[in-house]
Amino acid sequence: MSDTTPQPPPPRHVPVMLRRCLDLLAPALAEPGAVVVDATLGLGGHSEALLSTFPAARLVALDRDPEALKLSAQRLAPFGDRATLVHAVYDELPDVLASLSIPRVQGVLFDLGVSSMQLDEAERGFAYAQDAPLDMRMDQTTGMSAAEVLNTYPPGELVRILRTYGEEKFARKIVDAVVREREREPFTTSARLVELIRDALPQAAKRTGGNPAKRTFQALRIEVNGELAVLERAIPAAVGALAVAGRIAVLSYHSLEDRLVKQVFAAGASSTAPPGLPVVPERYQPRLKLLTRGAELPGEDEVAENRRAAPARLRGAERIREEAV
Repeated sequence: MSDTTPQPPPPRHVPVMLRRCLDLLAPALAEPGAVVVDATLGLGGHSEALLSTFPAARLVALDRDPEALKLSAQRLAPFGDRATLVHAVYDELPDVLASLSIPRVQGVLFDLGVSSMQLDEAERGFAYAQDAPLDMRMDQTTGMSAAEVLNTYPPGELVRILRTYGEEKFARKIVDAVVREREREPFTTSARLVELIRDALPQAAKRTGGNPAKRTFQALRIEVNGELAVLERAIPAAVGALAVAGRIAVLSYHSLEDRLVKQVFAAGASSTAPPGLPVVPERYQPRLKLLTRGAELPGEDEVAENRRAAPARLRGAERIREEAV
């Protein structure tokens, strides 16, 4: 007779580069009263580890996805009022902290890109490997869907999005096919778009680099959620929220995100003094110290265990002085 006892569901989320993120933030989070921000809560894997590893710390966690907030609230319930979960996009961090009367924080963690939950739930339309409505909104209560972008944007704008956000060499071929097809019938599902991309690309392009739809889906997702524009505001805001000796760690998953993080960190770690000064006054001194040499990559073992870790790039920095007045 078979065992019909219900089995617990498998864990849905393996946090990427978890140990290294915790190690980077650790020196800033040991003291009682330390506040750490998880700017991209998702399913709460990083947040749970932060609360468990640093028992004196308080967590403020943000996510724009109401479903993620609901699931994470269950996961983090054992930590009681040490965890404050907020429905917000991460560039709203200054407003969130002001509303909680928190002037400065000791740690900030960003795990950028699309969450495991969003990829795994077909109806969200993020994954090109399964048919679903072309949505791709991280917060399904607001904004345009991917289908609306495909069906209404001018061809030139679609080409720009695919080239810039997807680094897609064949953007023009794909967009020409999209424009022809949308006149016949508007796009509603991911499978039709995947098929169109396969048909539009040269044979040689289909033989390398994984699923040929990957770059187009990435580009649409970034556009739908305004990810780079949000990130451009969010990283400087997070650095500004750090107390002296506070630390920030950022996991990014494609070159555009990583480049943006690198630029903000590099600017903060550079002197702003005019050239030729014999002594550099303190107000021109760097306000950040880089904690990683370039971007750190996940180890082979981690990638073998969690394929979604493969493209991850981790950068960290420490706030070493206040802004000049």
